[in-house]
Amino acid sequence: MPDFVYADHAATAPLSKAALKAMMPFLTEEYGNASSAYAAGRRARRAVDRAREKIAHAFGAHPDEIYFTSCGTESDNWVMRSPELCSEKKEKIISSSVEHHAILNTLEARKHAGLSSELLGADGNCRINVSRLKAALGSSTALVSIMAANNEVGTVMPIAELAEAAHKAGALFHTDAVQAAGHIPIDVEKAKVDLMSFSAHKFGGPKGIGGLYIRRGVPAGRWLYGGGQERGLRGGTENTAGIVGMAVALEKSCENMEKDTRRISALRDELISGVQKIPGTHLTGDPENRLPGNASFIFEGAEGEALVLLLDQAGICVSAGSACSAGALEPSHVLLAMGIPPEMARGSLRITLGAENTEDDIRKILEVLPDAVARSREAAGK
Repeated sequence: MPDFVYADHAATAPLSKAALKAMMPFLTEEYGNASSAYAAGRRARRAVDRAREKIAHAFGAHPDEIYFTSCGTESDNWVMRSPELCSEKKEKIISSSVEHHAILNTLEARKHAGLSSELLGADGNCRINVSRLKAALGSSTALVSIMAANNEVGTVMPIAELAEAAHKAGALFHTDAVQAAGHIPIDVEKAKVDLMSFSAHKFGGPKGIGGLYIRRGVPAGRWLYGGGQERGLRGGTENTAGIVGMAVALEKSCENMEKDTRRISALRDELISGVQKIPGTHLTGDPENRLPGNASFIFEGAEGEALVLLLDQAGICVSAGSACSAGALEPSHVLLAMGIPPEMARGSLRITLGAENTEDDIRKILEVLPDAVARSREAAGK
């Protein structure tokens, strides 16, 4: 067991034992190429096919609607950069200002190419309002892309309502479910989504493997030219071990979801209650509609990056809702979009829990954090 408290599951989750066990044969003796015709290749192909079936079952999809990629970022790029999803008369993409940079930066590149896009603002809880989407939709809208749950503050979006509004306007609907998959129930039929991105390492699978759900009949187009893998849409040798590990991790996450959600939510609520006793503390994100393990805060007068380093010295792994850019601390674009002033946004901290966390972990965080906040405020002269 590690001698530190890992509370940054939104960044990556530990590889599950079940996933590692399932992967090992394909990392050692079962190394055949899934495209090869001989027995070792056929065994790899069967493993890939079974994994595709498991993932499809977890999401309420058909196996031929699941496409394997290298990560969630690649899946998002496939959707955002697919010319087949747009036409000369319908080329506008609507997204939100709180999306992951895999969406935002790709839309920015698309904008430089002269193609139209619009970013919807979020409310103070990071929710995307359905009425705001309806007002933005028009005859030129080809695609709407709204994340299923926010990666910084954990807010769960009303995806089914947003998708319904998009469809009524004649647009397709994509959701980046990288943070949601394996943590909250997802049924692509009930959610009415046309495309959905997901990534294994967020729910206990290995890094370097992800996927894209493409509803039957949706013209996502060819993404990578090469061989005929992924029904000709994404060429390249399949990562058999990664695919198998992802499927097992997702299967186990779904099997344990109800039990884990109850336990993790209870730990999260205990953490939130304790942290809010620190003066000048604000919970960010929707207080009700949020991911089970997400507890994100702003500490007035503190610096998020300083808090991360101070907690790291105490053996606690968390993250700040800000990023270092060109040597300067930049406030989180998500918090700014929620209407939080830049000075306050710099004091953000994200603590995200998983199935491995315990009551002792919460106690340690609550023991260390008040002093870290005080030291950060003192250093900042606040």
